[in-house]
Amino acid sequence: MTIVNTEQADYWQSEAGRKWVTHKDALDTLMANVLDAALSAARPGRGEDVLDIGCGTGASTARLSEMVDAHGHVTAIDISSTLLALARERVTAANVGFLHADAQSYEFTRQYDLLFSRFGVMFFDDPVAAFVNLRRAARPGARLAMICWQGMPANPWFQIPFMAAIDRLGRPSPLPENAPGPTAFKDIERVTGILSRAGWGDVAGTPVEVDLIPPQDVQDAADFAATLGPASRTLAEKGGTDEDRRAITKAIATALEGYRSDAGIAVPARLVIYTGRNPD
Repeated sequence: MTIVNTEQADYWQSEAGRKWVTHKDALDTLMANVLDAALSAARPGRGEDVLDIGCGTGASTARLSEMVDAHGHVTAIDISSTLLALARERVTAANVGFLHADAQSYEFTRQYDLLFSRFGVMFFDDPVAAFVNLRRAARPGARLAMICWQGMPANPWFQIPFMAAIDRLGRPSPLPENAPGPTAFKDIERVTGILSRAGWGDVAGTPVEVDLIPPQDVQDAADFAATLGPASRTLAEKGGTDEDRRAITKAIATALEGYRSDAGIAVPARLVIYTGRNPD
């Protein structure tokens, strides 16, 4: 196995990846509407061969497996053996296979009718090369469908913890523009250009909005939001103390109160669904 994106491989093998394993159930609930929106755009059909890019802990793989049924097949690929091990445990359907590999460089031996991703494609260090390689795994006329975040300011789930951490500890070191990470595919013109240069046709980026539904009360949701994402990065970089973390969590909880109703917490997520087709 050749992994060219070693920085991301190391990251998802680290404590960051282990947090996704620990909080898998809360994350699956939080992102349920995101997955529904992505699957609605992708339209996986009975009997289709699907590649699930960046499958993580397997929530998307399980749904795809059901939708293509026993006549179809899903190949789930992820750069993290930590996440993939849990996906293997959770998804045991006979029509699913798993690959621990870098989708940017892996030499696929199978071709697919649909290439799908929920938040799994924003981490390539060379996205044009990655989508060229993925197109080699696409049958003529195969579809590409993937859902990605818009920018941090458009997404309270990121922006609230980010600002709470800044108010307490100051700004973290800036990341390079469009560096691999959750919001790297926020710019529709840039990403559709990447896909076009990689040879995909009928390329489009469609903004969508869905609600994120944390499965906890406000205080627990705030603690969850401080554990994964920009607040945790700032706490680590600035050497934040337990007292700092409690203060940041309290500020997040106060902000999340604005998204609470009798039905629970619903935080708007602003996303982009990218689609394309292999013209060959």
